[in-house]
Amino acid sequence: MSNIFKSRIATAARSSVVAACIGMAGVSLGFAGAASAADTGMYGNPTAAAKFWQEQTLDDCGPMSVADVVGEITGDSPTEDEIIALAEKTPSEVHPGSIYIRPTDPNDPDTFMGTNMVDLQVLLEEFGIESVATDQGYANEENGPETGIDALKDYLADGHKVIAVVNAETIWNSKGDRTEADHFLVVTGIDAKKGIVHLNDSGIETGRDEQVPLATFLKAWKTSENAMVIAG
Repeated sequence: MSNIFKSRIATAARSSVVAACIGMAGVSLGFAGAASAADTGMYGNPTAAAKFWQEQTLDDCGPMSVADVVGEITGDSPTEDEIIALAEKTPSEVHPGSIYIRPTDPNDPDTFMGTNMVDLQVLLEEFGIESVATDQGYANEENGPETGIDALKDYLADGHKVIAVVNAETIWNSKGDRTEADHFLVVTGIDAKKGIVHLNDSGIETGRDEQVPLATFLKAWKTSENAMVIAG
């Protein structure tokens, strides 16, 4: 794997806007922890991460995932009000206006612009946290950051925090369209021996250390071409 990641601006052209929510050049990501994680079967530390989970009250899974990651890295999570206030005053690098724009009709998802994963990097920068974004297409480019389950394990094993773009209906086993990526959440651990993925998912009240089968996570993640933001 290359240790030199391209800028997030190149990623913006490829990454999709996540609707309704029912890198940085020179960043180096190493994998010193991967060997020990392979011995235990646990990649990441979901127990430590769980205390930074918060349930969302708005269509704001992207900013709330950033708040979770900020807490995991700094020990101090912004509240939902604080992260939304920041997102509403910070210009987007993807579309006109601010990163977060409230829907004109809260009951109509089509009036919600959504949040782009590139703008999640902008929010992370506001807290002094460097990050890179990738998906399968970007990973296939020369020197593109890797993605896929093995890369995800490596990122977690080395202490990085990961925001993944998934299909919520698949994760929650609920009715609805299971073909589109429509939700951000934080991947906090992978138990390779048990085949379980640990998540901090702001979208449901049971989202603190939510645990889903690996096959379920992979199916939900595939809808975004394995898109994720790697931070820290």
